Amino acid sequence: MAAGAGPITPPRAAEKILGVARDLFYRRGIRAIGVDEIVKRAGVTKPSLYRSFPSKDELAASYLKVYDKEFWARFDEAVTAHPGDPRVQILAFLTRVGKRTQKPGYRGCGMTNAAVEYPDHDHPARVVSEENKRELRLRLRKMAADMGAADADTLGDGLLLLIEGAYISGQLFGEGGPAKSVARNAELLIAASLA
Repeated sequence: MAAGAGPITPPRAAEKILGVARDLFYRRGIRAIGVDEIVKRAGVTKPSLYRSFPSKDELAASYLKVYDKEFWARFDEAVTAHPGDPRVQILAFLTRVGKRTQKPGYRGCGMTNAAVEYPDHDHPARVVSEENKRELRLRLRKMAADMGAADADTLGDGLLLLIEGAYISGQLFGEGGPAKSVARNAELLIAASLA
């Protein structure tokens, strides 16, 4: 152990469970993964899981809340890097989305995937997903208004449709697919909307 470093503490059961669930849920889908597999891979017991997460549904919602924080961190990073320039902000974000969709193992947006898996609007996972998408829609519409678009709501919604299309086509086509050009298509849509 390095001088001044404290002892390394193993992750708590809840953190282990959430980490394992997160990986499995993203790669294989929430419904495809059972609690037994999660506890086995996390090296914990079922009672440990249920002490931390009252149900698999709550575990799925917790996974998506972490995903949500990471999503907004990426989005806000693009915004912060280009203060006062919403056009460049959204293009910077979408450039990263386009690159991420080309990586091996890309499975799209966890929020979108969860919304597809859970059509019941009251399901805890669906609630988190819908909140994320509603907030994204609001932010894109505001960015479109800040760009000076005559019809900001339509431009914001068009950008949202491009983003969702990139998430899905990234899964379908992988490397070299249409998602790689999402930023360029957004640039064309923005230019047409501001003309």
